[in-house]
Amino acid sequence: MPDTAGDPRVYFAAERTLLAWIRTGISVMAFGFVVARFGLFLHLLRAQGDEPPTHGVSSYLGAGLVLLGIVATAAGALEYRRFCRQLRPEELPTPRAPFLPLALAWVLVALGSVLAVILLV
Repeated sequence: MPDTAGDPRVYFAAERTLLAWIRTGISVMAFGFVVARFGLFLHLLRAQGDEPPTHGVSSYLGAGLVLLGIVATAAGALEYRRFCRQLRPEELPTPRAPFLPLALAWVLVALGSVLAVILLV
């Protein structure tokens, strides 16, 4: 087994893992938005027909999926930060911008929170 002490690939692997969590969070949030909007579409179709409009659960389910995406993104960001603090300086590449992936994750958490509120209102 090769020695990975001082290997910057460890940092890059952590960054790739964070980006995978961000990608997963975005996908789940987008799916939640689609579920909520499809429920609105069905609601409008029922209103045009003879059936009385009913209040479906799709907006709650969609908001729940958005919240799940928020949790996935935030958990990935927290785990990345925790892992990077454990790395020794020789394992960190130079130059690097560690704030960029974390900033992306926290901006997506904030935008997802706004989206969840909009879907519930």
